[in-house]
Amino acid sequence: MSINETFATAWHAIRAHTLRSLLTVLGILIGIAAVIVTVGLGLGTQKDVSEQINSLGSNLLIVSPGSSTDSSGMRGGFGTGATLTLDDATALESVVAVPDVQAVAAEKTSSLSLEANDTNWTTSVTGTTVAWPEVRSREVAFGEFFDQEDYDSDAHVVVLGSQTATELFGRTGVVGQSVTIDGTDFEIVGVLASAGASSSTDLDDVAVIPMSTAVSTVMGGTRAASVSTVYVKAESDAVLSAAYQEVHATLMNLHGITDTDSADFTVSSQTALVSTATSVYQTLTVLLTGVAALSLLVGGIGVMNIMLVSVTERTREIGLRKALGAPPGAIRNQFLTEAGVLGLAGGLVGVVLGLVACWLLPAVIGSSLVVSVPVVLLSLGMAVAIGLVFGVYPATRAARLAPIDALRSE
Repeated sequence: MSINETFATAWHAIRAHTLRSLLTVLGILIGIAAVIVTVGLGLGTQKDVSEQINSLGSNLLIVSPGSSTDSSGMRGGFGTGATLTLDDATALESVVAVPDVQAVAAEKTSSLSLEANDTNWTTSVTGTTVAWPEVRSREVAFGEFFDQEDYDSDAHVVVLGSQTATELFGRTGVVGQSVTIDGTDFEIVGVLASAGASSSTDLDDVAVIPMSTAVSTVMGGTRAASVSTVYVKAESDAVLSAAYQEVHATLMNLHGITDTDSADFTVSSQTALVSTATSVYQTLTVLLTGVAALSLLVGGIGVMNIMLVSVTERTREIGLRKALGAPPGAIRNQFLTEAGVLGLAGGLVGVVLGLVACWLLPAVIGSSLVVSVPVVLLSLGMAVAIGLVFGVYPATRAARLAPIDALRSE
């Protein structure tokens, strides 16, 4: 029997039991669609996180305060100590000590209440320097960012995030309006362009004021000179490693620390954050894909079950074909072809279903889904392979039937 005849006969046998064939491939198509969607969701999440982190700048270093130990010997956790100061940020601007650094912006952040037109909104108020937009890669959509004159004069000016402006005024074009921060009036001089959300905060829900004003008005106290974070922008990606070493060495000298393990600060880069996030999501994607792949195993068992039923139902047909001279190999190929066609059909429908889901789900779940062509092709190959693998036993059983026994069956 030729290949064309084998496929034609297999297709005819499948169509003769349409409903049974559809139920057989159901497990395979669900498994294929689940694998495509799961991998797409994992890749899409990695893409979103990487874009959010890289939006701050790929050549950015983040200096955070480390742990601290009080007079009683109690050691605080990471980020709890007031170990970074404005003097540290100023030292990192030195072209002699850190020649590979382009700009530095210190931040002092606190969650405070804002009031405007009888509307209250609690947001993250950030005191910083005039280099903040350059270092954080932020743009101003309306108005302008405060300048050095505003900084030097402790001016009561504020630049709002787009969401903060919308929550307070219902619109973003609010330059010239007044807003009260923790009981102090500020003039809005600018509104930031939308930047979305990072892994932990909403970048559009923020109020930025001069550091000098923050210290003198809303964020004074015993830790007035301390800062929450120091952002350091290297000259380029190529010198990021050198800038890292320069920043670390400068702060070690300033703080009088000789042992790296005792450092009261931490320097991290965007590259490290991207690598960590990617590693986590890759692990989750592998685990979820393994769970989805279990559906393929169930589908394969379904194929084997139906093929065994088909062999039993067609025993007399098999005996007749053998009596007319059909070799065992032809019988085996016949049933293997049927199993392979069932697997292929389930794979094709599963791929279509998975692609449709990847197209529709982003609007529903608010996360990107990336279709991986290699995964789609691999899934289709797995579907065919499952059909063939689980069809081997039924096909072999059919090929081994003795003609006289097969013809005698009822």
